[in-house]
Amino acid sequence: MAPPPSIPKAAFWMALSIASFLAMSVAGRATMAELNVFQVLELRSVIGFFILLPLVMMSGGFPAMRTKRPLAHIARNVVHFIGQAAWLYALTLIPLAVLISIEFTTPIWTAILAVGFLGERLSRPKVAAIMLGLIGVMIIVRPGAGSVDPGHVVVLGAAVCFGISVVLVKSLTRTDSVVRIIFWMLLIQSVLGFAPALYEWRSPPLELWPWILLIAFTGMSSHFCMARALGYADATVISPMDFLRVPLSALIGWLLYQEQIDAFTAGGALLILLGNLLNLQKKATKPAEVAAS
Repeated sequence: MAPPPSIPKAAFWMALSIASFLAMSVAGRATMAELNVFQVLELRSVIGFFILLPLVMMSGGFPAMRTKRPLAHIARNVVHFIGQAAWLYALTLIPLAVLISIEFTTPIWTAILAVGFLGERLSRPKVAAIMLGLIGVMIIVRPGAGSVDPGHVVVLGAAVCFGISVVLVKSLTRTDSVVRIIFWMLLIQSVLGFAPALYEWRSPPLELWPWILLIAFTGMSSHFCMARALGYADATVISPMDFLRVPLSALIGWLLYQEQIDAFTAGGALLILLGNLLNLQKKATKPAEVAAS
């Protein structure tokens, strides 16, 4: 049964979600300074699996995790794994605010893909949102101003992968619960990452383990807290709160890494965020879709 609407409670859970996403960015950059991207993903998936186990047991145990759509889970997690690897790698290439700004194009790619794969209609506001988002990306990347920064291309590819992943998750939520979707995500991605992680494996230094545990925990808590926030308020209330990640990531980048943001990045980010506002639908996003994406 859905809880009664509450803006203060929604804001509380959304604040925790934003804090988790930002902490994950900082932890990801710290771990990537010492370990390769596949080892970071493998540690995150394996540790995250054990963090999830209490919820699995509360949801009926391993028998309740059986699914009739294993191929859909595999397809979703292959794409999501690629997107996560690209996102982590981009953390080492470009400023945090630029990365988060381009990552916010994910809803735009989702809207485009949902038309073809889920039969959703492409309304005029959605078309306007897509155009604003694409223009915003072009302003940030500025392909005609010289060589394109590889980090921009990498995180843009990650955003497209996340868009495909969200579409597949929307399909999976018709038959599977959020716990089951996350269970298969962590299990499949642990298998996917095992061989590449083992190829260049190195024992993490002792001082790196707090960062590893943090990225594993926040990888779960960020989506869980957003799902809880959506239980108390509609997406039209929650999503504008999530946009605070852009200026906050810019502040963190400036304080921790002395990163500077130019007018092109700020202007492009603003257009992307405006596009996301237009893309918001009247009904709330299902918590399962957010928690597993």
